[in-house]
Amino acid sequence: MLLIKNVFFNGKRRDILIEGNRIVKIGEVKREEEMEVIDGSKKIAIPGLINTHTHIPMTLFRGVADDLPLMEWLNNYIWPMEAKLNEEIVYYGTLLGCIEMIKTGTTTFNDMYFYLEGIAKAVEESGLRAFLAYGMIDLFDEEKREKELKNAEKYIEYLNKLGCERIKPALGPHAPYTCSKELLAEVNKLAKKYSVPIHIHMNETLEEIKRVKELTGMKPFEYLNSFKFFDGVKVIAAHCVHLSDEEIKIIKEKGVNVSHNPISNLKLASGVAPIPKLLKEGINITLGTDGCGSNNNVNLFEEIKVCAILHKGVNLDPTLIKADEAFNFATINGAKALDINAGKLEEGALADIVLINKDNPTLQPLENISSHLVYSFNGFVDDVIIDGNVVMRDGKILTIDEEKVYEEAEKAYYRLKE
Repeated sequence: MLLIKNVFFNGKRRDILIEGNRIVKIGEVKREEEMEVIDGSKKIAIPGLINTHTHIPMTLFRGVADDLPLMEWLNNYIWPMEAKLNEEIVYYGTLLGCIEMIKTGTTTFNDMYFYLEGIAKAVEESGLRAFLAYGMIDLFDEEKREKELKNAEKYIEYLNKLGCERIKPALGPHAPYTCSKELLAEVNKLAKKYSVPIHIHMNETLEEIKRVKELTGMKPFEYLNSFKFFDGVKVIAAHCVHLSDEEIKIIKEKGVNVSHNPISNLKLASGVAPIPKLLKEGINITLGTDGCGSNNNVNLFEEIKVCAILHKGVNLDPTLIKADEAFNFATINGAKALDINAGKLEEGALADIVLINKDNPTLQPLENISSHLVYSFNGFVDDVIIDGNVVMRDGKILTIDEEKVYEEAEKAYYRLKE
């Protein structure tokens, strides 16, 4: 059993008792000899953050191709480097991303990429919780489509057999402009067969929407809805920057979860998603960082702040996206999208808990802590507990040899640049 003693959260000092991977009691808990105890008297407890859109090995692409339009960024820089990837490179890129996420309070992430054996190995070692999807792109080629579908199914079975409760499979068709109708229809069937979520890029740029309309005569959400892609499955749609009223109606009716990635969308000049409009329709909004090639980090606290201030600015309305709302996007809403009992500090919930030292100039005065966590905190935390296990203590990660990862990640980067 693990006891966090006298910690500050929700405006009060309380004890949090963890047994196995669950929070079993919140309140006053009598300390017993067999308990491991964390002194929380100088710390603030928050639920672990949930990042709903990442390409975690792309930590190695950080700063490689800044200040470029999306299609040029992808075609001329990212895809040529990705062609040189292998399992070992992906493993070290993932470990690097895991270190960054742990240090900035993320306990769960939803990823889409390649070489999932390397990603899963790194995630299992790190202690993080993750949903992993093989990124599928068939470019409307039948032979490639069959290969991609086989790979996707192979990885679902591989992750299920791994036996790590923190790692779950998902399906990751890249986008409607890179995946054929036949592939997308099969993805829906596979999602139902294996009861896994679908993770897909949607409506990120005007160019891709134009391309889908030229190919199909419809906008992306209308096109996918025309062959029942959203029916009977859980979908996390990343970006959703440019949406028609009809598409918003489809998102609402089909219960699609939106992963809002404001920093990536701003950096690539893709636009600003109509989040206030989606909220009015009761659509579940979550937050993602995207990959480090376009963000350039996986610090979800930055995403929370930008989300909270961006929509105020572009809509000339300071009442939009309140601090608590933005924080919920990165916690309880993310848990809802991934269907896990997390993103909250409650009895019975998964023990994914982050502790932050209150003796921090950005967190004073403590009376306004919910505001500070959104508008002023730099994101670097002190202790991280995931699935009931202490993964970081007083800023030191216990599961990963940081120095070795930095050395190997640097070597891996230069192998990609050769």
